[in-house]
Amino acid sequence: MITCRNLSKSYGDQIALKDLNLTLEAGDAFGFIGPNGAGKTTTIRILATLQDPSEGDAWIGGHSVTHEPEAVREVLGYMPDQFGLYEGLRCWEYLEFYAAAYRVPRRRWASLVEEVLELTDLIQKKQAFVETLSTGMRQRLCLAKTLLHDPKVLVLDEPASGLDPRARIELKLLLKELSKMGKTLLVSSHILPELADFCNKVGIIEQGRLLASGSVNSILAQASRDRYRLRIRVLQRCDEARQVVEQQLEASDLEVSEDGFVLTTAVTLEGQADLLDKLVRDGFRPIEFAHLKTDLEQIFLEVTQGLTA
Repeated sequence: MITCRNLSKSYGDQIALKDLNLTLEAGDAFGFIGPNGAGKTTTIRILATLQDPSEGDAWIGGHSVTHEPEAVREVLGYMPDQFGLYEGLRCWEYLEFYAAAYRVPRRRWASLVEEVLELTDLIQKKQAFVETLSTGMRQRLCLAKTLLHDPKVLVLDEPASGLDPRARIELKLLLKELSKMGKTLLVSSHILPELADFCNKVGIIEQGRLLASGSVNSILAQASRDRYRLRIRVLQRCDEARQVVEQQLEASDLEVSEDGFVLTTAVTLEGQADLLDKLVRDGFRPIEFAHLKTDLEQIFLEVTQGLTA
């Protein structure tokens, strides 16, 4: 449903996006991750037909964003990171305005408004003026507007920005439901754990270049290959135990707590078993010796350098 081939964008000598290649199928939920200025919004604006690429092309539902923008807009729902709400309009009026903009036949407006308000859990706010809505409700109203023409592909730029924890959870559940409905989602966000929770694919971009892309599990597995994140806790003599661990293991990223530490090592499982035996024999009384699962935040920190395009 989304295909990018050598997609590039430059502003004079400044490269905002360089040779982006990406393929997403129907039903994929893709988390687009990157620091500020990495090229996420540039990519999204090109996919939304709001900017032309300098080189390459992208296709949404088989339609070229550069040669068939009108056809793209029929199958694409775009939710920007910042959007305006017209004060003095009730929620249903706001949605009917956009139904007209999407060229939805007037006879369908009333039923469509009811459907998207139900889907986004805003039906009780149908008669409310848009300026009275909370930030979370405004985000859901913008998403409801984005769904009016039943797009097959949704491109959402930082949809959880500025939301409180409860509103983020509600939005995540809604995006999960849309994915189950077979829609293809491309979602940019800085809230990495929540992306991993509902996205089946992720991509990490920095300085306009896609550094890693694939299924969540494959990226996690690749980042963890031949390396282990260990948490070790002991009942007594924690400082001495730490010295033993540092002597036995080639440890990095050591984080010390009151009764133990977390570290990264490339030492084999056999070497780790030998260490555990030594901790027991030397009387440190270990109470935890566990492998920690690598998460998206850790991979993001390892892959990126905090640079901007």
